[in-house]
Amino acid sequence: MFSHTHGTPAAPRKVPAMSDTSLTDAQEAADAAQLAALGYKPRLTRALGLWSNFAVGFTYLSPLVGVYSVFDYGLATGGPAFFWTIPVVLLGQGLVLLTFAEVASQYPIAGGIYQWAKRLVGPKYAWLSGWMYTWALLVTIASVAYPIANYAGPLFGYRPTHWNTVITCVVVIVLSAVVNLLGVKRLAFVANLGVFAEVAGTLVLGGYLLLFHHKQPVSVVVHTFGAGGSGGYLGAFLASCLFAVWIFYGFEACGDIAEEVKDPSRKVPRAMGMTLGVGAVATVVLTLGLILAVPDFGAVISGKSPTPLEDVLAASLGTVGSKVALALIVVGYVSCTLAIQAAATRLVYSYARDGVIVGARWLAKLHPTFHMPPAATAVTAVIPAAFAFLPSATVTRIITFSVVGIYVGFQSVVLASIIGRSRGWKPAGRFTLGRWGWAVNIAALVYGVTSIVVLSVKTPPNGTGFLDRWLVPISVGIVAALGVVYLLVLRPKEHIAEENRADEDRAEATEAADRKADAPVLTTD
Repeated sequence: MFSHTHGTPAAPRKVPAMSDTSLTDAQEAADAAQLAALGYKPRLTRALGLWSNFAVGFTYLSPLVGVYSVFDYGLATGGPAFFWTIPVVLLGQGLVLLTFAEVASQYPIAGGIYQWAKRLVGPKYAWLSGWMYTWALLVTIASVAYPIANYAGPLFGYRPTHWNTVITCVVVIVLSAVVNLLGVKRLAFVANLGVFAEVAGTLVLGGYLLLFHHKQPVSVVVHTFGAGGSGGYLGAFLASCLFAVWIFYGFEACGDIAEEVKDPSRKVPRAMGMTLGVGAVATVVLTLGLILAVPDFGAVISGKSPTPLEDVLAASLGTVGSKVALALIVVGYVSCTLAIQAAATRLVYSYARDGVIVGARWLAKLHPTFHMPPAATAVTAVIPAAFAFLPSATVTRIITFSVVGIYVGFQSVVLASIIGRSRGWKPAGRFTLGRWGWAVNIAALVYGVTSIVVLSVKTPPNGTGFLDRWLVPISVGIVAALGVVYLLVLRPKEHIAEENRADEDRAEATEAADRKADAPVLTTD
């Protein structure tokens, strides 16, 4: 169905034996040549294999964080039948993933969405696309770190007051920034710990609940138990889709760090697919386990039992088990914060390297030892941390922008793919959609636009006023308007500094590398 190579396959021929060192050197040279063809010198540390690339994407997607954050909302809004929002959203996001995988395979550059849109459409379109996505990431960092005190407090024995919540949030963001600044290998190490916590907190716990603490038959997932009331169930189901929408993104982070991945044209698309696939299995197992362990759905939907997840864990795990679950949740939230901040840092760095943002030279400067941009890392820590000091009601309002802002960024790339195809773009990475490209891109756009509308209409308001009711589209409009003003007033133009720009000899050398691109290459993870 889909093609993973391009060009006509070469006839089988004998290939001289190569040592592991020679293979590694050849792959490093090919990766550097590919990046040079895209205009940049290789200055970040290319140290990640397939598993580490997946680990960063998976901890960003974080089914653990997603399910624990919005299970109560999903069940109370849609009843146990809200479970079916998972396959609906998963199918749509799968189309978006295929679109991203094709583009990332051809353009494996730090900064992902901004760089992809630039090459498919143009610099101004890309600048605004990346602007929306950058602010969505900065808000998402705050939205993930802010509730950590609700789990860390009971675990470590302190009460999650307003100021404890703020302090916990800031500490987590700062620690994440330190880990990110120490280099991609430290990021990968913590992300791998996060994968362990995710697996234990979703698959293991979900399986345990299914085997030993189910109080309902599986058939309850086709019943609503009165959710939606007299208004009908469709509206309630669409509103409960926020549950799955909140979970199934993050795979794009695999592409955000592509310059630090070995053989990225092959591995980044695979890591994206692994991220969504494993995330889907983990989400299904945990969500089904929690649903079947709820004793009274009527009490949840009526509001008499407002915290069904907490009640299920307390009844099923006991004191010691609950502490273990809390520890896994905290690790999951921290690793998720770290992964999102890593993606945001690369995006800010990518803008700065192109010279299209204020303070570009400062933001693009790399640490000589860790090969990471300290100033860009600081931006992705200071701004989210500053959000935490706002009144809690204001923080909640700001957070409503995060998911829809990311979806707008996603759809800007899907639309860019369609525009690129209409202008004659021929995908030439290791992963292509072949003749299915148009159909996948158009279906992904229809899904994405529909999701943005549903998010704008169905996201629960934080008050009764007009601003509260329509805060999601209003916030998107404000961020977009500020970006347009920036473009009109400052007129950013690409200016890649000499230390970041690929030299002509290296760029020309990629032509020979491209001619060999269809030959099989043995790579190690």
